[in-house]
Amino acid sequence: MNGVLYLVLPAYNEEENIEAVVRSWYTVLDGKAEESRIVIADSGSSDGTHGILERLCQEFPKLIVLSSTGRYHGEKLIALYDYAIQNGAEWIFQTDSDGQTDPAEFASFWNMREDCDGIFGNRHVRGDGFIRAFVEKVVCFLLRLYFGVKVPDANAPFRLMRADIVKKYLYRMDADYNLPNIMLVTWFVYYGERYAFREISFRSRQGGVNSINIRKIFKIGWKALGDFRKLKQAMRGNSKK
Repeated sequence: MNGVLYLVLPAYNEEENIEAVVRSWYTVLDGKAEESRIVIADSGSSDGTHGILERLCQEFPKLIVLSSTGRYHGEKLIALYDYAIQNGAEWIFQTDSDGQTDPAEFASFWNMREDCDGIFGNRHVRGDGFIRAFVEKVVCFLLRLYFGVKVPDANAPFRLMRADIVKKYLYRMDADYNLPNIMLVTWFVYYGERYAFREISFRSRQGGVNSINIRKIFKIGWKALGDFRKLKQAMRGNSKK
C-alpha cells in the first residue's frame, strides 16, 4: 500500500513563490492514498501569500492552510508535524515554500520508504551561498561534539519520515523550539532508526528575500548551544537501541 502522505511546508512572505510551489508539489500527491494532503503553515505573512493560498484552496481540494501557528520557522514545523500526526499521516514529507527544492526528486525518496524510517536530503552543492553552507558544516560539527552523531546535512528541507517515528521524538521539544529538523535528524541517528541520506539539488531562492539573515542565524545558533546541552541531558536517561 502507498500509505497516507502529508506534504508539509512552512511559509512566510512567499507571494513570489507560493503559487508555483503549490502547483509543482501538488502533483506529488498523484497516485498516493486518497487521504493524502499538502499542508502549508502561513502565519504572520505581511504580503499577499495568504490571499494566494486561499485562492489556491478553491482549485486544489487537498490543500490545507494553517494560519494560527506561531510566526517562526521552527514553531511552524512543529505545528505541521503535529497536524500531520493528529490527522492520520503515515508518511510526512517536509520541504520549504521558497522554490529551492525540486519535486522531481521526491520519487526516489518515496521508492526507498520500505527500507527506511527516514530519508534525508544532503545538499552537496548549494545555491544559497557560501555562508549558509559554512553554517551547516558548523551545525554538523556541533552535533558530532554534543551527541556523537555524524551526519552530512542536518537541516535540509527535503525529508521523508515515517509519522510514527516522528511522533516518538516530536513532543520532546517545546512548541516554539527553533531547530526541530536538526534535532529530528539527531534522534533518528542517535537512537538507531533506519535512515539514509540522499543527495539532492538545492537551487537559489526563486523569488523574494530570505527572512533569515546572518544576524538571526548567529542569534539562533547561540541559543541552540544551550538547547543542545539540555536536550543531551534528557537523552542520557533514554538508552540507545
